[in-house]
Amino acid sequence: MDALLEASDSGERKWMYPWIRKGRYYKWRSWLSYAYLILFFTGPFLRINGQPFLMLNVIDRQFVLLGQVFWPQDIFLFMLASLVFVVCVVLFTIAFGRIFCGWICPQTIFMEMVFRKVEIWIEGDANKRKKLDAGPWDKDKVQKKTLKHFLFLVLSFLIANTFLAYIIGSENLVKIITQPINLHWVGFFSIWVFTIVFYLVYSQVRELVCTVICPYGRLQGVLMDENTLVVAYNEVRGEPRGKLDRTEFSTKGDCVDCGLCVAVCPTGIDIRNGTQMECINCTACIDACDEVMDKIHKPRNLVGYYSETMIRTQQKPSFNNRMKGYSVVITALMVVLGYFIFSRTDMDITVMRGAGMLYQEQPNGYISNIYNADITNKANTNRSIILRPEDPGIKLKYIQAPGIAGKGGEVKAVFFILIPANKIRSLKTDVRLELISGNKIIQTVTTTFVGPLNN
Repeated sequence: MDALLEASDSGERKWMYPWIRKGRYYKWRSWLSYAYLILFFTGPFLRINGQPFLMLNVIDRQFVLLGQVFWPQDIFLFMLASLVFVVCVVLFTIAFGRIFCGWICPQTIFMEMVFRKVEIWIEGDANKRKKLDAGPWDKDKVQKKTLKHFLFLVLSFLIANTFLAYIIGSENLVKIITQPINLHWVGFFSIWVFTIVFYLVYSQVRELVCTVICPYGRLQGVLMDENTLVVAYNEVRGEPRGKLDRTEFSTKGDCVDCGLCVAVCPTGIDIRNGTQMECINCTACIDACDEVMDKIHKPRNLVGYYSETMIRTQQKPSFNNRMKGYSVVITALMVVLGYFIFSRTDMDITVMRGAGMLYQEQPNGYISNIYNADITNKANTNRSIILRPEDPGIKLKYIQAPGIAGKGGEVKAVFFILIPANKIRSLKTDVRLELISGNKIIQTVTTTFVGPLNN
């Protein structure tokens, strides 16, 4: 690049006025966006087994995913999830480029499918918006700008409330809204901070989030190669570009140099210049070019999903073995993570024999060992806890009983395990303990009992 796309020759901010072309990809993206928006705004209020569908309460260090409650004690799962996320991002980007940005990223969905549509509804198409911004502040401009920014604030307020509900929970959000401000001034302040941030992002910052702020675009240079599937211009077919020539012996390519692919781009790039950091793979240029190709009776996909190798060899876009392999790896990692998440128990227990102590001989013919147990309650309710040997011939005597563990809390227990001396057949004996809560065996743990060897 010779210059910043977002800046004019004088260094001033260059505002984007993208045209909208409602082609096949735009329609698919619209339906996906509607599903995403419905899920986003209803997510905090959905319940699975009495728990939120999704909640990331960093304040109380409580996280809920699909009704499963996670606490800081689940550090192993957090580390595994982080590793899986990084690997999936790398593999997905290597194989499919920046598809996430154009199809799933909240910034793109809210900007193009919500705020942009409101702007077009009030101010008109790209030419009308550009003319309005360049014109004087007359009555018409003041009315349109006031209405637009008022609706932007309302939308930002709704997004901020929903976003906060994912952090503190929908019940707490309802309390902030319905109860006096002095009882929840921190929450009330947070709502307006988020509202202002979202308003500035979608009314002022806009595409700069994708081209300047977000680091994901810069990863392309490291992660993408000639086999990565991206939105690209087929220069082999399109060049040399030029105005439509209907003569029988025309040697021009299929590109008629109409510039529509540039006019529809929300970040202002020319896709014909090759893969660029600013490209978010939104497919707007594909729809625009397909529309032109249909009019001049040329094949579609002059701009389409290609890799450099596909363009060079003139292969048709396909789901090749490389993409299949990476997809299998990504799916396998997600399955492994899902297994660990949904197979976890509501409680964890760690039992350790007392340090520096072997065994004690009791006067009633029993041998005893002392143990310490750390028990974590991962459920979202208080749980009563009992420890019991699986073998009815073994006794357990508390020094400190575990009692009741609060939600997300930990309790400790100190106890003796007593085994009749005549039943000990080795220096070390495995003893299985049952962790019981609510008359239900939650988990069974094995510990080692040390005793004298009886011949």
